[in-house]
Amino acid sequence: MRLNAPDRHFRHDHFTNRELSLLQFQRRVLAQAADPSVPLLERLRFLCIVSSNLDEFFEVRVAGVKEQMRLGSVALTTDGLTPAILHARISREVHGLISEQYTLLNDVILPALAAEGIVFLRRSVWTDAQHLWAREYFMREVMPILTPIGLDPAHPFPRVLNKSLNFAVELEGRDAFGRNSGAAIVQAPRALPRVIHLPKELTGVDYGFVFLSSLLHAHVGELFEGMNVLGCYQFRVTRNSDMFVDEEEVKDLRATLKGELQQRHFGDAVRLELADNCSEAMATFLMKQFGLDPADVYRVPGMVNPVRLNQVPDWVDRPDLKYRPFLPARPRGLDKRENIFAAIRRHDILLHHPFQSFEPVIEMLKAVADDPAVVSVKMTVYRTGTDSVLMEHLIRAAQKGKEVTVVLELMARFDEEANISWAARLEEVGAHVVYGVFGYKTHAKLLLVVRRENGNLRRYAHLGTGNYHPRTTRFYTDFGLLTANDEIGADVAEVFKQLTGLGQAGKLRHLWQAPFTLQPNVVAAIREEAEIARAGRKGRIIVKVNALLEPETIEALYEASQAGVEVSVIARSVCALKPGVPGLSENIKVRSVVGRFLEHHRIFYFLADGAEKLYLSSADWMERNFFKRIEVAFPILDPKVKRRVIKEGLRPYLGDNCQAWELDAENHYRRKNPRTTRRAAQEILLKELTGVTPA
Repeated sequence: MRLNAPDRHFRHDHFTNRELSLLQFQRRVLAQAADPSVPLLERLRFLCIVSSNLDEFFEVRVAGVKEQMRLGSVALTTDGLTPAILHARISREVHGLISEQYTLLNDVILPALAAEGIVFLRRSVWTDAQHLWAREYFMREVMPILTPIGLDPAHPFPRVLNKSLNFAVELEGRDAFGRNSGAAIVQAPRALPRVIHLPKELTGVDYGFVFLSSLLHAHVGELFEGMNVLGCYQFRVTRNSDMFVDEEEVKDLRATLKGELQQRHFGDAVRLELADNCSEAMATFLMKQFGLDPADVYRVPGMVNPVRLNQVPDWVDRPDLKYRPFLPARPRGLDKRENIFAAIRRHDILLHHPFQSFEPVIEMLKAVADDPAVVSVKMTVYRTGTDSVLMEHLIRAAQKGKEVTVVLELMARFDEEANISWAARLEEVGAHVVYGVFGYKTHAKLLLVVRRENGNLRRYAHLGTGNYHPRTTRFYTDFGLLTANDEIGADVAEVFKQLTGLGQAGKLRHLWQAPFTLQPNVVAAIREEAEIARAGRKGRIIVKVNALLEPETIEALYEASQAGVEVSVIARSVCALKPGVPGLSENIKVRSVVGRFLEHHRIFYFLADGAEKLYLSSADWMERNFFKRIEVAFPILDPKVKRRVIKEGLRPYLGDNCQAWELDAENHYRRKNPRTTRRAAQEILLKELTGVTPA
């Protein structure tokens, strides 16, 4: 059993760069915003998603690269780049991406919205009545909570929160105390809305909006009475938001994390976004304050945080400009009036989200509290949100005296605060809360219920590819398996024993588990396909993941390709493998599907000489998932369920000819275009599983 990544050297020309591949994914998302066949308000959402994704990219990925540069590292990436070269390439790529994004927003999407009566009013076009309303709103709602900070020896540059909206103001003249610093900073309080809805009688349209930045620009002089405002410029700084916890120093992980969370807002700056009209003098001043270089500065023609526009589609009641709504279906054979455990006893039940409802999982946890036959429940929690009906059911079960154990991952990035809160609430009602194994994030999605039946104890399990998060199950594609299989249940129980106790890892009959057996078993299965192909029989591998990065696994796929195995990779975002390279990967095809829903399920298929081995997993094929996380891959043993996974999780994606992008040997993604019948995987599944035909 291996706990660490293999110490091997690989050829740099066999791999593409992780960070640059991730930026290519952002371009595929932006292409959804540019696609006129996508409903207009959904195009706006996709544009906002790009901004949100870039925020996290800088907070984590770019922050890591800059930290390496700060330490003087010359270590090469898998594809042979130094940190400094990689940072330069990232800067060039992101500058181009942001330029395209704002051109699309300003020249295409906002004018199209205006034509539909959804108007964002620039202050240059305000009427007298709109000016009057804006001034009254500013004086009533904004002015009382602003704190302008003049910069002088008594007022040094303020600590600027990560991703907060700020304004740099250039001034001339002297104030009441005779001061003349020439500059001030105005921080927009987080409580203020960034987009404000104007009354219809003022705009003549149903949906007229102004930006908070426009209000402040128009009235910034009110904050500096008697002085002349030379310029007012929006800016936003993005900071390193990764957290480091020293294993040797930590005595109480929860207490340590609570302290670290407060510092996340003030990590080292990694990006500065500026209004494009900002003066060179002010831009240079801000760069110096944040310790950044020109490559870290991104000038934008418009609001510096388009993420805020993501609220607008929710405010606008225009169904014709949004995706057609649908009601997730209930799996066949699962009667809502029937006891959930009786249904699972009959046969395994596959849930395919978001096309099928997450409700059966909620019902299972509700039964834990209400069913007198249930003795105990154990559950892993990675991301579940601040408002989770699942957690409420666990709390209720503990209050009713059931044995409740929750393995709660406190280090789930950006969900630490919510998980700390749930940990406290669960402990208050007597639940057992553990934080897994320090140094290994618990990312596996496992739920185990023990029920007393006819004098014996029986296990029921739910294993999934996605988080126990009721909201994201409406937007992410994921599989979940409900099973009463004794051997699967025993394996799940063994994993929980490892997570809550101490001792050597027991042997699992069916589950592949990281950091022990998952990666070796994946590589072994790939090599078995290669041996089958070398013997003259058909070899076939299909893998669907979010990301494919782990070098040894990629090399095994290359070897399989050279042996004649047909390999199909469906990787949503990042792929370091190079397909179609002569002599290396002629038999490998890579595609990415980007559509209405976020592709999230992980599926591993091996033809296995006709036996068709099929696994579902929470793990991507990355070093962190294989060696630094606790993950499981679970087999689909029921033939009917196996056929469903292949039919719904693989075939539609391999046949998609309009939302799929194919990667070539030169590392370019090219979007498929239907020559005859349009085939979009997500649309096919919507129609087949919910009966809804996309608009």
